[in-house]
Amino acid sequence: MQFEPVIGLEVHAQLSTEAKMFCSCPNQYGAEPNQNTCPVCLGLPGALPTINQKAVQFAIQLGLATNCKIRLDSQFARKNYFYPDLPKAYQISQFDRPICEGGWIEIETKAGTKRIGITRIHMEEDAGKLVHEGQDPNASYVDLNRAGVPLVEIVSEPDIRNSEEAKAYMEKIHSYVTYLGVCNGDMEKGNLRCDANVSIRPRGQAQFGTRTETKNINSFRNVAAAIEFEIARQTDAVLDGETIIQETRLWDGALNQSRSLRVKEDSHDYRYFPCPDLPVVKIEQEEVDRTHASLPELPDQKRDRFVLEHGLSHYDASVLVASQEVAFYFEQCLKAGASPKPATNWILGDMLRLLNETKTEATQCKVGPKSLAQMIALIEDGTISGKIAKTVYQEMFETGKYPAQVVEEKGLKQVSDEVALLVICQKIVADSPEQTAAYQGGKDRLFGYFVGQAMQATKGKANPGVINKIFKELLGEPSQG
Repeated sequence: MQFEPVIGLEVHAQLSTEAKMFCSCPNQYGAEPNQNTCPVCLGLPGALPTINQKAVQFAIQLGLATNCKIRLDSQFARKNYFYPDLPKAYQISQFDRPICEGGWIEIETKAGTKRIGITRIHMEEDAGKLVHEGQDPNASYVDLNRAGVPLVEIVSEPDIRNSEEAKAYMEKIHSYVTYLGVCNGDMEKGNLRCDANVSIRPRGQAQFGTRTETKNINSFRNVAAAIEFEIARQTDAVLDGETIIQETRLWDGALNQSRSLRVKEDSHDYRYFPCPDLPVVKIEQEEVDRTHASLPELPDQKRDRFVLEHGLSHYDASVLVASQEVAFYFEQCLKAGASPKPATNWILGDMLRLLNETKTEATQCKVGPKSLAQMIALIEDGTISGKIAKTVYQEMFETGKYPAQVVEEKGLKQVSDEVALLVICQKIVADSPEQTAAYQGGKDRLFGYFVGQAMQATKGKANPGVINKIFKELLGEPSQG
């Protein structure tokens, strides 16, 4: 029996406000434990929350960017559950009246473009966190600096069918929140993370299977890995005659597997009710309209502009705009004089490869846009070959030197002197009588042998175009018979 996965993601994005969601404590990562706390985020009796207006504005921006309808009278609710890092024993969230509903985004995969629905985007506060690094190895320490940090939770429709689509969806959400500036998107710090709801059903069946929720997913790679693990686990269980239970599982990226955490609650288990300490969030339609008009250029719009203005393929443009920093780098390269296609090839090729290998952000790349444009110019004017440019770029990436400086210091300037190259090519032909006869007898693939010998003799510095021209004149056309 073949099974079809049904996947929905709940993405949590910490909002980049200066203060927390319901108090004036700093929204700051890395402070000493429990330093950024007050009676409100500690849940002390009698402390009353107030709504962070900036967080509401950020939620509206994200909702509009993802084609959601903005509710003009959203409401906060209490979600009741007990955890050691949740001092009030309830979380202030939104339930039946979220601020954003009914949106969608488009993702690009190898199969093409697909629209993924967004059920809702709601505002809530983050919980604290447990720390297991202290004097007592058997104790858990509670740090409440994160308690009360503003979040939006982006809940997708169950439209995702495989791990590739899930990864692409997560990457698109990342690009949206960073383009808007509502979240810095640092997944290692937990600023953007997701829970994956996964079920399987016999292919062709309309009814959904029993879903599980996998939590603690904090990287694009782990999104795909966690989903693939869960699909395989559920498939094996069903084929073995087991019943899938609705549960919450915890993902362990180091072991590449999940483990059961608790039986999954439904909404009625949380005993939601409107938060009595907070008013209904009233928003004027004029404010929504002003916010919509002031949205920056979003990834899909930038992608379409790159295709139209610069003649890029849909795929190349999509990869460039996935990161706001990479898209900005590309445009700065063009301003420095680079042509769109070679700039794209170098950015999507050597640059992204080396950034990934060294775990470096585009903003920290030692090869500035102007330097890359200068190197491309050296290729186009024949100073260096495309092959030599690989060596030049590697040195630039490691040292930050300008391309002309690298070429000069390492003696990498391309040899284009036809007289000098003619002497080298004549010697190669004279020293290769068997290959010459075979080529002229019809084995035209041997032409690459002669070019390779010339490149070897010049240590890769010969101009390939000049070499090809000389050998064609020396060898003539191979026999067709």
